[in-house]
Amino acid sequence: MKDSLDELAEALRTRLLERASDGDVPLDARIRAVVDADAAVLSAGQREELVRRVAERSFGLGPLEAVLADPAVDEVMVNGPGTVWIERAGRIERAGAGFGSEAELRHVIERILAPLGRRVDEAEPLADARLPDGSRVNVIIPPLSLQGPVLTIRRFRRRGLGPGELVELGTLDAPLHGFLEQCVRGRLNVLVSGGTGSGKTTTLNALSAFIPAGERIVTIEDAAELRLQQPHVVRLEARPANLEGGGEVTIRRLVRNALRMRPDRIVVGEVRGAEALDMLSAMSSGHDGSLSTVHAGSAEEALRRLETLALMADVALPHAAVREQVAGALDLVIHQARGRDGARRVVGVSEVVRVAGGPATRELYAWREGRATWRAALSDRLAARLAEGA
Repeated sequence: MKDSLDELAEALRTRLLERASDGDVPLDARIRAVVDADAAVLSAGQREELVRRVAERSFGLGPLEAVLADPAVDEVMVNGPGTVWIERAGRIERAGAGFGSEAELRHVIERILAPLGRRVDEAEPLADARLPDGSRVNVIIPPLSLQGPVLTIRRFRRRGLGPGELVELGTLDAPLHGFLEQCVRGRLNVLVSGGTGSGKTTTLNALSAFIPAGERIVTIEDAAELRLQQPHVVRLEARPANLEGGGEVTIRRLVRNALRMRPDRIVVGEVRGAEALDMLSAMSSGHDGSLSTVHAGSAEEALRRLETLALMADVALPHAAVREQVAGALDLVIHQARGRDGARRVVGVSEVVRVAGGPATRELYAWREGRATWRAALSDRLAARLAEGA
C-alpha cells in the first residue's frame, strides 16, 4: 500500500498546485479538501497519512522530514531515490526513509536549492549551498552521478559543544583541556588538523570559548558553521558564483579584507586554497592567537599541506620562503581522528619548531591505545610565549 499511497500523494500534490488560486484558504485546509474529495474511498487513517505525505511533498522535504526531525542525526546521505543513509553518534546506518522515484527526489532538491538562488542541471550538475538553519548541502546529479541524484546534508548544531562537553565526550581529557586553554589565552597560533568527519570544526569552536570576551574576533568560513559566544564577533562567509558565473567572493578575499577590520583574532573555519598564504602572513604579522583547521592525516602532513596551499597563491614565492613562513607563523598543531567506534578524539598535539630548511613538528601529547602520554616538555620559545600571555 505504501507505493500506491506514494503515487496517489504525488497525484494529489499536482491537483493541489492546480488550486493555487485559493490563496485565502489555509494550506492545511486546502490539502485536506483535496484528499477528502479525491480519496474518499480510503479509510480515515489512510487519508490522514495522505494529508501528511502531500504536505511533505508540497511544502517540505518529503521522506527526509522524519529523518531531519531527529536531533541526533548529524548527516543525511541520499544515494539515489531508493537509498538514504544517516550518521548518528559517529556511526553510519541505513534509514527507513526513501524516495519513490527520481522525479520525487529531484523535486525535493529543487525545493532546497531554489530559495538559495542555486540550481543543478546538465550544464551545472554540482551545487553547494547552506540552508537557512546553517546546515550544509551538496548535490550532484547525472551524468556525473551514475545512480541518480545524490544529496548530502550536514546538519548544523545551533549551539556548539563547549570544551567541558568535549571532555565529557572523551574528545579531550582534563589535563589537555587545561593546556589548550592556556595556549589559546596565551595567543598561540593554533591549527586543528584531521580527516573528513573527524570533528575539526567542533573542536575549533570549542577552543574559541577560551578567547577573552573583550577581544574583537573575525570569523571567515566557506559555509558558516562556527557559533562563537563572545559579544564582539564579526562573521564573514564566502559567496559562490551566481547562475551567470559572476559575483564570487573567495575565502582569500575575505581574509585580506579581515586584516583591515582591526581584528584581535582571525578564525578561518578551514584553509583549503590560496588563502593559506594570507592567513600565514596575518599570523606572522601581529595577529597572534589565530585559529584554523586543515584536512590532513597527521600534524606533519598538515604543515606540508599548508605549504602546498600557500604555493597556489598568485605570488612568485620560492618554496623555501613559504616553508620559512609556515615555521614562523604557526605555534601548535592539534590533530584529531575518528575511531572505528565513531568516537572523535584529539590524538596528538605538536609544537611547530624550526629546523634546517623549514618547519617540523615536535609531539607534546599523544593518545595511543586508550591512554594519554605527555611525550615532551615545551620548548623555551613556546614556554616564554605562554608566560607572556599568562
